[in-house]
Amino acid sequence: MPDFIYLASQSPRRSQLLEQLGIPHQLLLAQTPDHPHEAEDAEALEAVLPGESPTAYVQRVTALKLDAAVARHARRGLPPAPILCADTTVAQGRRIFGKPDDAAHAAQMLAQLSGSSHRVLTALALQQGAQRYQALSVSRVTFSQMSAAHIAAYVASGEPLGKAGAYGIQGRAAAYVQQISGSYSGIMGLPLFETAQLLRAAGFFL
Repeated sequence: MPDFIYLASQSPRRSQLLEQLGIPHQLLLAQTPDHPHEAEDAEALEAVLPGESPTAYVQRVTALKLDAAVARHARRGLPPAPILCADTTVAQGRRIFGKPDDAAHAAQMLAQLSGSSHRVLTALALQQGAQRYQALSVSRVTFSQMSAAHIAAYVASGEPLGKAGAYGIQGRAAAYVQQISGSYSGIMGLPLFETAQLLRAAGFFL
């Protein structure tokens, strides 16, 4: 068994969380200076299918991302090692909150999340040889009431852009998080308990 894994994610938070567990890893990104033409169409991968539930959505997108990463690994002829993918989505009921398109969209999302509870779902998928391991972390987050001025100031910080649900719990949004139930690291984007379980199941020493 190799002494490292590949992380197929552009999220610096996921990389930091793996470091927290002391897991050596290398990034397996779609587009790098050495491979400038390999970027997958992320928007197409993350498109929601009609009638799709949040659970089915996040698991399907994670599986597609892992499929793409496995193919990328093979194309590049890289040394064998487990490949880890994750995807996070925010949901209220069956409504899925993805990454905001722009500042106005982020403000709209935050206004809907303000003063209410929502779920944060993070799906994991790990490829080890021909074997695939999967897990799902579901947490609940309750936001306090955010005024229009609070939302505008938070959006102006730039932090909501590129984040599911238009917020990052490890950043300024923590000032409005009244309660959480579940996995804090899962809300950040990589549930460490489930990650460790998958790695152990795949035979990775941890």
